[in-house]
Amino acid sequence: MSRNTPEITVDQLATVLRDGANVIDVREPGEYVEGHVPGAQLIPMGQLANRMRELDKSAPLYVVCASGNRSASMTDLLVATGFDAYSVAGGTSGWIRSGREVVTGTQLR
Repeated sequence: MSRNTPEITVDQLATVLRDGANVIDVREPGEYVEGHVPGAQLIPMGQLANRMRELDKSAPLYVVCASGNRSASMTDLLVATGFDAYSVAGGTSGWIRSGREVVTGTQLR
């Protein structure tokens, strides 16, 4: 993560989710099915560079992982290629600790 990585808190993510924010979960499929932010689209870190064309450049993207490390590096990548992207500080772990809804199961989005 660079010192300039755009970052938001889980509280800010909860606010933008109410408006239909685009959330990308960069964890591995097994982590995702154990619990993820509602509406988050799974694009594992190792696939993101090759799948950027699937993402909407006209709207902000919010990138989440387990704790914020992977999402920060992937946010840096997205920003460098012209996306308006933000890493979620604390990641899914922070989301869970905040008591917010978590989706579990094998249904991948």
